[in-house]
Amino acid sequence: MGQPLIVQGDNTILLDVHDPDAADARNGIAAFAELEKSPEHFHTYRITPLSLWNAASAGLTADGVLDGLRRHSRFPLPGNVESNIRELIGRYGRLRLEPTDDDYTLRLVVPDEDIRAELRSRTSVAKYLWDAPGGREAPDDPQYPPMEDSFLINLVDRGTIKQELIRIGYPVEDVAPLVDGEPLEVSLREQSRSGKEFVLRDYQREAAETFYGGGKPGAGYGTVVLPCGAGKTVVGMGAMQLLGTSTLILTTNVAAVHQWIDELLDKTDLKEEQIAEYSGSRKEIAPVTVATYQILVWRPDKESPFPHFDLFRRRRWGLIIYDEVHLLPAPMFRVTAEIQSVRRLGLTATLVREDRREEDVFSLVGPKRYDVPWKELEQKGWIAEAVCYEIRLDLPRDLRREYAVTEKRRQFRLAAENPQKVEAAAQIAANHRDESVIVIGQYLEQLKKLAQRLEAPLITGKVPNSQREEIYSRFRKGSIPVIVVSKVANFAIDLPDASVAVQVSGTFGSRQEEAQRLGRILRPKKGEHHNSTFYSLVSNETVEERFAANRQKFLTEQGYAYHIEHWQD
Repeated sequence: MGQPLIVQGDNTILLDVHDPDAADARNGIAAFAELEKSPEHFHTYRITPLSLWNAASAGLTADGVLDGLRRHSRFPLPGNVESNIRELIGRYGRLRLEPTDDDYTLRLVVPDEDIRAELRSRTSVAKYLWDAPGGREAPDDPQYPPMEDSFLINLVDRGTIKQELIRIGYPVEDVAPLVDGEPLEVSLREQSRSGKEFVLRDYQREAAETFYGGGKPGAGYGTVVLPCGAGKTVVGMGAMQLLGTSTLILTTNVAAVHQWIDELLDKTDLKEEQIAEYSGSRKEIAPVTVATYQILVWRPDKESPFPHFDLFRRRRWGLIIYDEVHLLPAPMFRVTAEIQSVRRLGLTATLVREDRREEDVFSLVGPKRYDVPWKELEQKGWIAEAVCYEIRLDLPRDLRREYAVTEKRRQFRLAAENPQKVEAAAQIAANHRDESVIVIGQYLEQLKKLAQRLEAPLITGKVPNSQREEIYSRFRKGSIPVIVVSKVANFAIDLPDASVAVQVSGTFGSRQEEAQRLGRILRPKKGEHHNSTFYSLVSNETVEERFAANRQKFLTEQGYAYHIEHWQD
């Protein structure tokens, strides 16, 4: 044995997990291939343009990729795969954004004459290029001498043109310098204010340093991918310490804002007056400001401008941290395109986006700089071991008749709100009576029935933030054993002692939602219940089965197996 990879002509790679060198091969290909499936015996990876450009941005060459494949491949590499890898990696760096002597312009260097001709012919790109057909007229100024191998662009178009170019298959290497924000010394404590010893884990330090890149051109922007519970907030604080500059942190909700502030006060030497909250209820600005995406993309109506976008200009920020970057709202892509001179760090557990805008994250926030497989951190004890169950329940007979004759969207709703799920959730909670249990779902009426049956508090978007945080606090302390939550708890909520999650309904086939919901219970725990259990309740022989399979896809890619059982059994 010793050659666990089978590289196929469709750009997929099969990994024989029983081969003694499987772990070494998996680590080798993780930098340039995306995991698609991970059943019991063979895992499937795919080589994609984005995965190769991520690899190239991290310094991997085509020869390095091919040598890694050949070393572990059971058979000779297909010729088309080798050509594809060389061609795609060769695209990275063929277009470069470089500074000029003018603070308001950049030079897009395109040495290849054929590519220059292609860019001139594409209206979506040419309109940003000076002196291209349909583009902007370059001023008759000796400060802007014509150069045969490049185009000038306005600084404000820096992000937008990167976005357009990657859509036509040309990732841009951006080496134009980033501005220095207002200085702010940030030191990490050796002992947190709560009295616990605090030190960055090896992978957290490596992630922060890889993002920082020694402060050299081409570094200081990008995305770090770590499982829920692995300490992405700490990685952000590590980057703040390395950069020593004023920082704007954007996150998903007010509870997450308060968690960031609590963590910063607990683990850094920042004072309370140096940290501010910018949300629907408070709009303060300090050297470190934590804001919600919701307040930034709010506007009175669809025709009005976004009044809070000026937060990006109200201070000379040196770093912007995008928490849960995979959730970046569409309007935020626009403003992010305008602030490409500021260092940008994206944090996420999964770059999966159901709208397929991963390439926008790559071009505007930055390429993936660091990634660790979930199972690797589980094996080292940094996140809890989790067991996943899909529990299938029959629809009651009267609903089965209605289901058979109704339209598809109504079918999904009927399956999702199967009344059998209330009793199943109650039984699961009773089986885990000594643990902290989260019951999470999509539909308000269903959640109300669950909360009543379980005699548990209910958290939805209508519950005031102060009341939500009071419930979360009591749940963390153990005075409330079970809470029922809507999708407001999908993201950025720290519930360290929760060890059981029961998912009763979800957003169709959203893979990122499945990953985030499991993430609510992945923080390592002490004591008897140090592992976690994730239950997904699914109506038998309905469309919910198909959506459930898609929802589970990301987690099975990470190595989690779902045990399928029938509740009636």
